[in-house]
Amino acid sequence: MKISRRALLGTAAACYSAAHMPLSWAQASWPARPVRLISPYGAGGASDTSLRVLSEHLGSSLGQQFIVENKAGAGTRLANEYVARTAGDGYTVLYAAAPYATAEALHGKLNFDPKKDLLPVAMVALAPLFLIVNADANIKTAADFVAYAKSRPDGVNLGSPGAGSQPHLAAELLLRDAGVKGIIVHYRGDAPAYTELLAGRIDATLTAITAALPHIQSGKLRVLGVASAERSPLFPDAPTLKEQGLESVVASGWYGFMVPAATPAAVRERLDAETNRILGTPEVRQKFLSLGLEPRPGAAATFGKFIDSETVKWSELIRTAGIKPG
Repeated sequence: MKISRRALLGTAAACYSAAHMPLSWAQASWPARPVRLISPYGAGGASDTSLRVLSEHLGSSLGQQFIVENKAGAGTRLANEYVARTAGDGYTVLYAAAPYATAEALHGKLNFDPKKDLLPVAMVALAPLFLIVNADANIKTAADFVAYAKSRPDGVNLGSPGAGSQPHLAAELLLRDAGVKGIIVHYRGDAPAYTELLAGRIDATLTAITAALPHIQSGKLRVLGVASAERSPLFPDAPTLKEQGLESVVASGWYGFMVPAATPAAVRERLDAETNRILGTPEVRQKFLSLGLEPRPGAAATFGKFIDSETVKWSELIRTAGIKPG
């Protein structure tokens, strides 16, 4: 079959145009089909619920389904590795969590490179950690708690929701900064730790506040402070531990979107912009706060620097304290 010169030129022009398509066009064309949001935790908790809130709003604003898939296991490593191995086409997104920054230090070499194989897209939220004691204890401040710990030969018992978790690492940091002895007792989640605290079998917890709120409101538990850089809107009356002399005790859980490294920049930029817009709405902000999360909109570059700093900080603590995973 004879092909005319005009047809050949037209085909060449079309190929050139496709190869040099403006980023704005590629950005506007995404998403053209449903997007999977991969959660590293099981259904039901604050992580899962907050992601479902985001999926609903992203779907409404971008005109496609954003489907939450739970791939829990191995301290979030299962989900992280799964997304790292998927095609970078913008249709598989990781809802990364704080253990992303500590996995290599805790578990050794991973099945993917956390610094190269996944890229940060948008910071989403912080989960602040609160130092809480039984209200029957004669402990009103962080300084009281440190003095109490120093007065006991074996120090204090701190409850955590699991070995290697962010509250576990924060508790280790607290003991180190305060210069006191202590044993960290690990439970399967926050609720069992609070049950033990109410029973007087442990001295304190340094973890999420949501499960403790009913007991705080009833006067059975007391908040001594929050391990955030600034006071938290979740419990604004609680001073930071930093304010109370524990300068280095700044720790929190966190969540944010990450994608495979091959994902087009235009897609990352659109997801970043839309996520930040949604987090700025009063409706979403209030929903997150009810889950014990502080919305923390942030661009990809800011999120990337945050992950890097968290990796350095906690890896050093894990190494020097000899922390082992659960």
